[in-house]
Amino acid sequence: MNYELKKLSINSDRLLLRLFTDADAEALFALASDPDVGPRAGWKPHQSVEESRQIIRTVFHNPTTWAIVLRQTGELVGAIGYGPSCECQLPALPCEPTVGYWVGKPFWNQGICTEALRMMIDHIRATTTITSLISGHFVDNPASGKVMEKCGFIATGDTCFDESLYTGKHRPIRVLRLSIQ
Repeated sequence: MNYELKKLSINSDRLLLRLFTDADAEALFALASDPDVGPRAGWKPHQSVEESRQIIRTVFHNPTTWAIVLRQTGELVGAIGYGPSCECQLPALPCEPTVGYWVGKPFWNQGICTEALRMMIDHIRATTTITSLISGHFVDNPASGKVMEKCGFIATGDTCFDESLYTGKHRPIRVLRLSIQ
């Protein structure tokens, strides 16, 4: 996809959601190279700063994917976004975007993903006509599901397996949906 990126950011007292830039490559690599981070979300750990830079220029280069940054320090802590389902095979409804997020291990269990997801949902409500969102989490990563539930997502009862995701083979994915009205 080729997007004309706008200068877009979303703020809270603690967090800033902003578009990624090439200057984020080293910080992204420091977080995304941790073998405990990516596989929980279905992607392999980054192998180099250059790989992180390429992810910024391709996967993250769109107007609905943001860097999660601590406002007080400017430190990159993770990523969040929504859009067409990338490699996962969630049972999305027509025109229903898939939500994804993660934070680096030093920032786990601090409510950052919940806060960032609420910010993004509020932004979607205020600026789009999207009526629902879909997401999922590996069953062996229940913390991600708790984030979704805190933000109003409801389990659909569907479970899928997606062998195209890194370490996705034989790992069930619990599917959740949020109705935006």
